[in-house]
Amino acid sequence: MRERLFHLFGAVLLSVSLVLGWFWFGYQSFVTAPLMVTEQGTVIEVRPGASLTAVAHQLEEAGHISSARYFVWMARLSDSAHQIRVGEYRIDAGMTARELLQAMVEGRVQLYALTLVEGWNFRQVMDAVRTSPYLTATLSGLTDAEVMARLGHADEHPEGRFFPDTYHFPRGLSDVEFLRRAYRQMSDVLAYEWERRSEGVPLNTPEEALVLASIIEKETGVPSERAAIAGVFVRRLQKRMRLQTDPTVIYGMGLDFDGNLRRRDLTADTPYNTYTRHGLPPTPIAMPGRDSIHAALHPAAGSALYFVGRGDGSHHFSATLEEHNRAVRYYQLRRGTPP
Repeated sequence: MRERLFHLFGAVLLSVSLVLGWFWFGYQSFVTAPLMVTEQGTVIEVRPGASLTAVAHQLEEAGHISSARYFVWMARLSDSAHQIRVGEYRIDAGMTARELLQAMVEGRVQLYALTLVEGWNFRQVMDAVRTSPYLTATLSGLTDAEVMARLGHADEHPEGRFFPDTYHFPRGLSDVEFLRRAYRQMSDVLAYEWERRSEGVPLNTPEEALVLASIIEKETGVPSERAAIAGVFVRRLQKRMRLQTDPTVIYGMGLDFDGNLRRRDLTADTPYNTYTRHGLPPTPIAMPGRDSIHAALHPAAGSALYFVGRGDGSHHFSATLEEHNRAVRYYQLRRGTPP
């Protein structure tokens, strides 16, 4: 009798061992096997309030894993059951269940991109922000002043205050937080460049540097000319000459600008018309990039007081009005000889 019980116990123990071994082998295969996705991969979302079990069943129902139970075991065995973070997660081809779980624990959510382009004005910035499908809109219908107030900068003009760059963020980020990030970035870059400005630059504040940088940004077609263009404007400021730059006139015209700048536009006075007014305009006219800010604070030395476009994005620089007029006739009117 005792021998029969011993054999029965042995058989049960062997059966249990085989079953456990089978489950353990299946579990190990589950943990290390690639998730079931296409070559292009996919994105899944962990919603607020979702439990570990719910997430596991979501993955199983979508066909990405073979067993929700194994996924739950894996999380509990690694003490990660209560550490999964809300958000979207990208599953790339070849990614394992263990790697996906680790991404969820670390909060490595799917990021989306929005680029603010150098030379854009604030209207273009807001158009890009408002049409992004990945940002949560909270600023719709607000005026520029109301937007700045929501950002914590009431009574500050928005133009030029947001740094042009490509920003990455998770789906659902608010438009306010996105703009705050771009605002902080511009403030940091401007402060850094201002502290390292060249001696003798005729600019009294970082804000004046930002205004000049925005003009340089709009005038520059060839990046290597930024410092030279800055030098022209700086020398004109020092000599109390009007800047006479078309982009400021165009900005002052606002939506009335139809793509053609006429002589009457150059004589129509606005706060931004640098043909009728001395000094810098009251605000930036666009978002300058770091290179334009650097150029405004490190202008090239020289004697040039004028420049005119050659038609290929580059400029001809002149020290005298006579040479400048010859350059205008040659490059703009296609008459005369090269200056």
